Amino acid sequence: MRLLHSRPPYNFPGIEPELSAFEKAKVVVFPVPYDSTTCYRSGTRNGPHAIITASRQMELYDEELGYEPARVGIHTLDELEPSMNSPKETIDRVEKVVAGIIESKKFPLMLGGEHSISLGAVRALLKSRKDMSVLQLDAHGDLRDEFEGTKFGHTSVMRRISELCDTVQVGIRDMSLEEAEFARKKKLKIFYARNPPKPAEIVSRLKKDVYVSVDLDVFDPSEVPAVGTPQPGGMHWYEVLAILKELASKRNVVGFDVVELCPIEGDVSSDFLAARLAYKFLGYVFKPR
Repeated sequence: MRLLHSRPPYNFPGIEPELSAFEKAKVVVFPVPYDSTTCYRSGTRNGPHAIITASRQMELYDEELGYEPARVGIHTLDELEPSMNSPKETIDRVEKVVAGIIESKKFPLMLGGEHSISLGAVRALLKSRKDMSVLQLDAHGDLRDEFEGTKFGHTSVMRRISELCDTVQVGIRDMSLEEAEFARKKKLKIFYARNPPKPAEIVSRLKKDVYVSVDLDVFDPSEVPAVGTPQPGGMHWYEVLAILKELASKRNVVGFDVVELCPIEGDVSSDFLAARLAYKFLGYVFKPR
């Protein structure tokens, strides 16, 4: 497979072979360097590499949880080679890889890349989990039916997912008239950033099995400036963690992704937050009960 980046001499989060071997790992990290349908700042294709690089600088011990989440075993796959033919073909490739992770009875953690890739992961999971919700943390509705000639771009990902299963959207603060009308017609569950709910209220709307998609522009740009389409008035670190912690304690999280990191040269703060967020959520999901 031809890689966008040469593979770094370490994995997520820079752990030794006995913890990163595929056979023993409970978690599989899947990097997808893709940004073909980006419509403002390009560069999210560099997001997975930046997250994995930043993860090398993290302490493995979580002071809140009192253990090292890496001990569950985390294997990192090579980057997916996106299709140059169409967004749909790239999503199909994502679906195939995630299906393989699930068949191996491992937990998928996908690193993007633009948000369109989430559709492939959701489709793979729905093959074996018919009663599943998707929790989207995002600044944007991503509910357009079509944009710039494709129904499979990052602005349409939640429209496509909402056609497959229940969704709950959190942190939304930007959408088109078309999206707003669609959301009202379909009575979608949306929590807008201007009126943030309590974590328990969000979780109560979700089914037993939940896939989580975190678009990093859900955060306020003061905390995460390195995104493709930043929006003012976003959420903050501990607000997001409170939601993820409540979710992991009350529902069965079956996979998640962190998408839309668009690295800024010379500023690694967003890269590190993305890496820390992914690791922190793994800690919540796999914390010994």
